[in-house]
Amino acid sequence: MARQATGGEAMSSVLYDTPGPRAKRRNLILSVVFAVVLVLALWWTWQTMSDAGQTEGAKWTPFVEGAAWTTYLLPGLGNTLKAAALAMIIALPLGAALGIARMSDHKWVRVPAAVIVEFFRAIPVLLLMVFANQFYSDYTGIESDSRPLYAVVTGLVLYNASVLAEIVRAGILSLPKGQTEAAQAIGMRKTQVMTSILLPQAVTAMLPAIVSQLVVIVKDTALGGAMLNFTELLNARKTLAANYANVIPSFIVVAVIYIVLNFILTSLASWLESRLRRSKKSTGAVLGAEEVADLNAPGEVVGVHGADPGARAGGGTAAAQGDGRTPH
Repeated sequence: MARQATGGEAMSSVLYDTPGPRAKRRNLILSVVFAVVLVLALWWTWQTMSDAGQTEGAKWTPFVEGAAWTTYLLPGLGNTLKAAALAMIIALPLGAALGIARMSDHKWVRVPAAVIVEFFRAIPVLLLMVFANQFYSDYTGIESDSRPLYAVVTGLVLYNASVLAEIVRAGILSLPKGQTEAAQAIGMRKTQVMTSILLPQAVTAMLPAIVSQLVVIVKDTALGGAMLNFTELLNARKTLAANYANVIPSFIVVAVIYIVLNFILTSLASWLESRLRRSKKSTGAVLGAEEVADLNAPGEVVGVHGADPGARAGGGTAAAQGDGRTPH
């Protein structure tokens, strides 16, 4: 609750008090000190790179020319996007199914789902990739060139589907119980309550956490390049740096690419979230005269306030007497 002081004093609230003269001076001094430290850190970084010869124009020239992109970075980026997209497409519905199964009233459904979620959520995703790669090597006929992709996608799906299951379960449980009780009161089945009432409302609440996990999927594709020789973006950077001797510039360029990818993903999710929130607001549609006349037609009881007076008082009985049926 905000309070306003008299005599020209500034507004304050229980969460934030307007700083006075001493606090303003202190904040200004801290801001200046932070800016100076940041400038010194950037200068030291630049000098270190310059002493190592990493700021020379020859180190950055490959990124201006097309060979470095077409030979190394773009193919690696394509594999990163392919593995991340496959993992997202499989992990999202699988995680939703596991999250809903954990809330089942049937113990034979709830317990196995809980075991699967807790088991794969506790294992590091890198270990899952290594196990999957060994499994595909020993028990399947997948070619060695395609095996790292399968292993990376499998590890990402198993781990992230388990995490997404908990996100879905938490999102649904965060809704008021009155939503479920009201749906059950009008005779909706459990499946109808989940698909038509709970999930559409929980999606908006779950979306930020889901997007954060999708960003993790994009970044975790690099683990396959580190252990399984999967030619994703970071692994392609290693080959490029070995050929052009530009380790630091290549790291910087790849980091910028990852930042752009994740920024696009989060921006798309923010747009989708705002669109979902707008679509859930009431439109306040107004019925015309013909629609009102149809609703209030004699003999059609559409509601307590919208039914015809004769239908409420005796219309139902008269209709029943006319066709020989007993009123319910």
